[in-house]
Amino acid sequence: MKTALVIVYILSSVWAIGAIIYHGRRPSRSISWALAIIALPVLGAVLYYLFGMNRRKFKFFNTKEFEKRNKYTHPKISAQEKFLTHFDTDIRKERLNRLIETSSNTTAKAKNKITALQDGGETFNVLFNAMEKAEKFIHVQYYILERGELLDKMLELFKRKINKGLEIRIIYDSLGSYQLRGRPRKNFQDVGVKIYPIMPIRLKNLLFSLNFRNHRKIVIIDNKVAFTGGVNVSDKYIKRENGLGKWKDTHLKLEGPIVNDLHLVFLKDYFFASNKEDFHISDYLTEQEAAGDVDAQVVAGGPDSKHPTIMQQYIGMMNQAKSSICIANPYFVPGEAFLQSLKITALEGVDISLLVPKKSDSQAAKFAMFSHFEELLQVGIKIYLREDFSHSKIMIVDDDLVSIGSGNFDMRSFELNYETNILIYNREIAKEMTQEFNKISEKANLVTLERFRNRTIWQKFLEGLFKFFKPLI
Repeated sequence: MKTALVIVYILSSVWAIGAIIYHGRRPSRSISWALAIIALPVLGAVLYYLFGMNRRKFKFFNTKEFEKRNKYTHPKISAQEKFLTHFDTDIRKERLNRLIETSSNTTAKAKNKITALQDGGETFNVLFNAMEKAEKFIHVQYYILERGELLDKMLELFKRKINKGLEIRIIYDSLGSYQLRGRPRKNFQDVGVKIYPIMPIRLKNLLFSLNFRNHRKIVIIDNKVAFTGGVNVSDKYIKRENGLGKWKDTHLKLEGPIVNDLHLVFLKDYFFASNKEDFHISDYLTEQEAAGDVDAQVVAGGPDSKHPTIMQQYIGMMNQAKSSICIANPYFVPGEAFLQSLKITALEGVDISLLVPKKSDSQAAKFAMFSHFEELLQVGIKIYLREDFSHSKIMIVDDDLVSIGSGNFDMRSFELNYETNILIYNREIAKEMTQEFNKISEKANLVTLERFRNRTIWQKFLEGLFKFFKPLI
């Protein structure tokens, strides 16, 4: 028995270390995993397979089949070319546009109308009103569909719409929406909704997909109106929760050419979640009309993208900053590349402000986030702790660039999750978001370096401990 365990240990260790050598990208990370594999017999190899492997070497989805079945050259889609934006007079924006185009395969589109929704109650009022006006179809994608008043309201609305002949499709993350299992999911099926989990957690794919989740929040209505941002379907947004109160968040209502780009993200995910349902995107992506004067770009990335798209977007925005950067996020736990870029930008004289909640729904994320505060304060970055809990993911640069979406400033969003942001090239919206940011910051607690250094030894220990678990948080 002992000999067998030794053989298993040797074989698993050799396999894991070989995979690290072959697939590893960063020497420091590779060395850490190699030490863990040696120190934790068998378990270290399992942990590496779950959380450490470079999944960009593999493909969860074969997009070639989707592209083969659904021709991008359909006239209804190619008609969008008249809305392509090139920032010939602003090299900053044009560089950012090219970066996202290369990384996310999307280009900036002109003539959009974008409405920022700053409150969960407001978001769902606007969302349900738009759904009530639907005439053909409603497509829904969420990380969390949680049992409660909002989910019941959505079910009742969908039942009425299907009785009128509409198509309703839902996809959801199987881990984030674990409450949907069983009867709640069957309730949607019973009224005629086509509903599928994304990467369902089953024994045969447990080791491969457990750590890689679809964090997107997308709703498309008749391909005329779209919604995306940070809000999930949860009563936390409309009712007070013990400890954190009613959650705050930021969402977007989109109209215009950008709707096609966001819809395509949904359709790709739906194609694979539904086990390749036979449909044509030309039936759903329609010729768009001008809806406003906002230039915007969809930023979509995931663990099998060619590049870490969300991280590149945020660093790309940061590199274009001339005077100011505002970041609001509940889980500010980025990797070293982002942290170094942020500190360099601060040392160059850019005014940087970070707004985070004082309380968190994840103590691990909170301590990991606080572990970076001292080094950020040392380079002059202002950190504000807000009393309420906000789930927003926002970055504002120079009052003319703003990103709102599902992508957090952490390693999960950078490397492990499927995310979608909207990058907005518009001074009016950026100023609106900056004013809201400053309004909240004025009421928040400004963290000073001297006071922060006086925190307890126990807090410093917890910060150091959870800092090691950043890729998992």
